[in-house]
Amino acid sequence: MTRSFLDLADAGPDGLRAMLAEAQRRKEARVGWPKGKVDADAPLAGHTLAMIFEKNSTRTRVSFDMAMRQLGGSTIIMEAGSTQLGRGETVSDTAKVLSRYIDAIMIRTDDHAKAVELAAEASVPVINGLTDRSHPCQIMADLLTFIERRGPVEGSRWAWLGDGNNVLHSIIEAGSLLGFDVAAATPEGYDPDPEIVEAARRVGNRPPILTRDPDEAVAGADIVVTDTWISMGQDHADQKLAAMGPYQVTEQLMQGAKADGLFLHCLPAHRGEEVADSVIDGPRSAIWDEAENRLHAQKAILLWCFGKI
Repeated sequence: MTRSFLDLADAGPDGLRAMLAEAQRRKEARVGWPKGKVDADAPLAGHTLAMIFEKNSTRTRVSFDMAMRQLGGSTIIMEAGSTQLGRGETVSDTAKVLSRYIDAIMIRTDDHAKAVELAAEASVPVINGLTDRSHPCQIMADLLTFIERRGPVEGSRWAWLGDGNNVLHSIIEAGSLLGFDVAAATPEGYDPDPEIVEAARRVGNRPPILTRDPDEAVAGADIVVTDTWISMGQDHADQKLAAMGPYQVTEQLMQGAKADGLFLHCLPAHRGEEVADSVIDGPRSAIWDEAENRLHAQKAILLWCFGKI
């Protein structure tokens, strides 16, 4: 069985819960092991993952590489500028060729439609490592971090501050699938995609709360999440920075969250812009666990794509 993972809804609530449980189990089984040691069962021995990067990466690149190594498999890294895809070959042709060589594809790109076409034309699983529409692998790591620190996500409240971007889209999708509240405070003109908001309202009984007021979003939150205001490849837009200013996550803002509320950020962070140093380096911050959990969550995603979960 092969399955692609382009958005969280591809797995559905049961699939997401199964992946999160598997990620936690495998992480706990490796305590004290060298990072490069292969898991005892080596479930992806002999399998190779092709990783296509049209956007730069640190965490996605290293975590997927190590995920395959720990599962017993291997990777091939493909930079778009050094492949025929970057010279005008169609996505369809690339998908068909790669399917003859490797066992799965991960793509990190600006254009979600490209990932969708790749999955439609490939005969192997395709994983969304990031697109302009969504970032499901990151949110799986965020969910795993919450579960480790606070237990089941059902019924929790997640607050988002800043740009209505791909990360927020996947958090909204997760809330609708797994039954937790999402309150997003964004400035005018930077709202999340209305189609994604409407889809979440149709799927779940906890529609996202959209507001302009950061304090309203954070009030009683179990988790406060933000991301960079200027995404990779965008110009450093003064107008956008000015609009985002009131949405910086500060210690004062965090006081509105629950006493044990946590802070998450997918990284890299622009310290002093979307988050204050005192928050990202403070006792409520779980960003390093979150970053590590990219590895463990992606191991489970890979196993789900190969029908082993």
